Amino acid sequence: MMKSDTQVPVTIDEYIAQYPPAMQELLAQVRKTIREAAPGATECISYQMPTFRLEGNLVHFAACKQHIGFYPSPSGIRAFAEALAPYVTSKGAAQFLLDKPMPYALIADIVRFRVQENLEKAAARKAARAAGAKTKKAS
Repeated sequence: MMKSDTQVPVTIDEYIAQYPPAMQELLAQVRKTIREAAPGATECISYQMPTFRLEGNLVHFAACKQHIGFYPSPSGIRAFAEALAPYVTSKGAAQFLLDKPMPYALIADIVRFRVQENLEKAAARKAARAAGAKTKKAS
């Protein structure tokens, strides 16, 4: 599906541009859905896939021959196991078939869950560091 004469993409725009127009439309809409659900996230390419980061990796997505791969971490898959039941899933990934409607609302819900999860983990790390600093000052 990917054009063989292209360089390895370094931006999501470059990643999307290497696919045929129909796939570009799907990828652009997945990207837009993620952006809207995680407005504070930054974009990059990681593991040769479009990636959104917010206090660590948030989600990845990728174009495949028969599906769009969506990678919200194992916690994202577990938290939405019931909603993801109609799709092929693995420990940290879901496959959304190209011949079926793309579940944009579900993608947005999972992204919002992952945003909250990452922000909570970051706050806990910050609190632990602060508590450690207070302990050092007290001794």
